[in-house]
Amino acid sequence: MRREQGFGKTQDQSVCWLAVDVQDRQRQLHVTLSEMSGEPWDHRSMKILLVEDSPVYRHVLSGYLREWGFDLQIARDAIDAWELLSLPDAPSLVLLDWILPGVSGVELCRSIRNGSTNERYVYTVLLTVKNEKQDLVHAMEAGADDFLVKPFDAGELRARLMAGKRILDLHDKLVLAQESFRFAATHDFLTGLWNRAEIISFLARELDRGERDRKPVGIVLLDIDHFKSINDSLGHGGGDAVLKEIGGRLKAQLRRYDGVGRYGGDELLLVMPGCDLATTARRAEDIRRCIADLPFFSLPGGNPVTVSMGITVAQCPGAMDCETLLHDADLALYRAKGKGRNCIDQTFLSNEAVSG
Repeated sequence: MRREQGFGKTQDQSVCWLAVDVQDRQRQLHVTLSEMSGEPWDHRSMKILLVEDSPVYRHVLSGYLREWGFDLQIARDAIDAWELLSLPDAPSLVLLDWILPGVSGVELCRSIRNGSTNERYVYTVLLTVKNEKQDLVHAMEAGADDFLVKPFDAGELRARLMAGKRILDLHDKLVLAQESFRFAATHDFLTGLWNRAEIISFLARELDRGERDRKPVGIVLLDIDHFKSINDSLGHGGGDAVLKEIGGRLKAQLRRYDGVGRYGGDELLLVMPGCDLATTARRAEDIRRCIADLPFFSLPGGNPVTVSMGITVAQCPGAMDCETLLHDADLALYRAKGKGRNCIDQTFLSNEAVSG
């Protein structure tokens, strides 16, 4: 008779064992978590992948996992499992048999650890009839997180899955914390825009790209007019609100591949890849109007909040460095302030004056 893979009994013996023991196994499904560990376990909506070629074990395990509330997916071999794990919304918890047709469960574990699974951590529990110490070592070296010998106890399996879920939850929290730290390191906490270091880094990258692709890069340095008066009349909370509102309006006006960041104080820096001087000037004027023509705060005397802007462009080939471009944009901004504010001014490139 054929030996059922990963079961440790012949197929007829397996069916007989199931018929005798199934009621006892089903009763174990209702063992509460408080009886096992005293901890709550909310696994609703959690996906789990069962990789098992044995119809008998697939039936038993599917019953357990569905009863426990898992969102179950099933694969009959390692190839099908890998395809499911490569999907964007694939399970992060995998229960798999050691002995599978073709590629073994141990080899699948190794592929999960060495390959790409959409940058998620996948927690694997390996099921096997092998119970020697060297087998456990071999499984762990291949990347398995846990190891359970068949035939197993349902309560023990559930407890091990609980431990796996807890580890995955902690991993997700660590990933979120890393993302939070990364965001805090690259963004201005008040406006949500890039901070000075990040927007300058973005400018440097776009200058390199523009030189390679022989395309211009537009630079706009924006300053909020009479910002000191805004703080004096509305308080620093009012000044913060103005900065946030202008930051939001800027993001709404920019393309997804443009960049905007808080350059310092009430100055904001915009980087517009692929824009020549005329295009940069036109887009800067659109931004000026979207702020001045849709008032959101009024200064003493009823005057609306406005902005002044200095613009310049890195022409490619012959792109200038960040420091030179920012200096030119700052000079253009100074001229715009001198012309009465609520306007734009632009730099001169080479010996050519470009009017806007």
